[in-house]
Amino acid sequence: MSGGDRPPVALVTGGGGDIGRAIALRLAQMSDAVAIVDRDETAAGAVAQLVEKAGARALAIRADVSSARETAAFVEAVETRLGPIGIFANNAGIEGVVAPLHEYPDETFDQLLQVNVKGVFLGLKHVIARMMQRGTGAIINTASTSAIRGRAGLAGYVASKHAVLGLTRTAALDVARTRIRVNAVLPGPVESRMIRELEGQARDSAIALRRSAAIAHGRPQDVASVVAFLASDEAAHVNGAAWVVDGGMTLA
Repeated sequence: MSGGDRPPVALVTGGGGDIGRAIALRLAQMSDAVAIVDRDETAAGAVAQLVEKAGARALAIRADVSSARETAAFVEAVETRLGPIGIFANNAGIEGVVAPLHEYPDETFDQLLQVNVKGVFLGLKHVIARMMQRGTGAIINTASTSAIRGRAGLAGYVASKHAVLGLTRTAALDVARTRIRVNAVLPGPVESRMIRELEGQARDSAIALRRSAAIAHGRPQDVASVVAFLASDEAAHVNGAAWVVDGGMTLA
């Protein structure tokens, strides 16, 4: 969280999705304003309306996070229209397809790296540059439990989320002498469009994505609560950490 008495401005990428919407609404409780960035302009606008109903100012922006030009533009727009970014939920990501590695489509792998890795990198680069001028801020990257384990049929997704965790740790060291913190949240399967899509593909291809059917899916709010903690002053000494939110599924 940014310093001073005034609540910070929050930026959420991928804010039109299920987890992004939950994060935006949770941050609206602790922020002066929330900017929602998504490639789906309609979804971003709908979340912005919910944020305003929750009592915070809101700004919806359509953008492609894998574009350096568009990332620079939306960071500039947020700071110009809402104020300095104090919290950044670097959340945008896509799932790709379910297929064995030897059959995995090259173009899908490339797209996952563009959005899930380059998009996270660009967000970090442009937001940290702004935060460095002020010496304070909290950044939370959305990785996945796929960042710390393998999953059959998800070569592109797993590789991209391992990269997100590496970027998190590197960025945390780069800002370690400031009051900027960079952490990652690692959700397991969460009730959302993304997990429904992946599990549907897995059923069709007979590839098992889950180790334990006894452990229920999480809720988007479960992830949002951890993001809110990492964004808060309660986590002032937490930097470069990977917070698993999966009900213990990675232990099964």
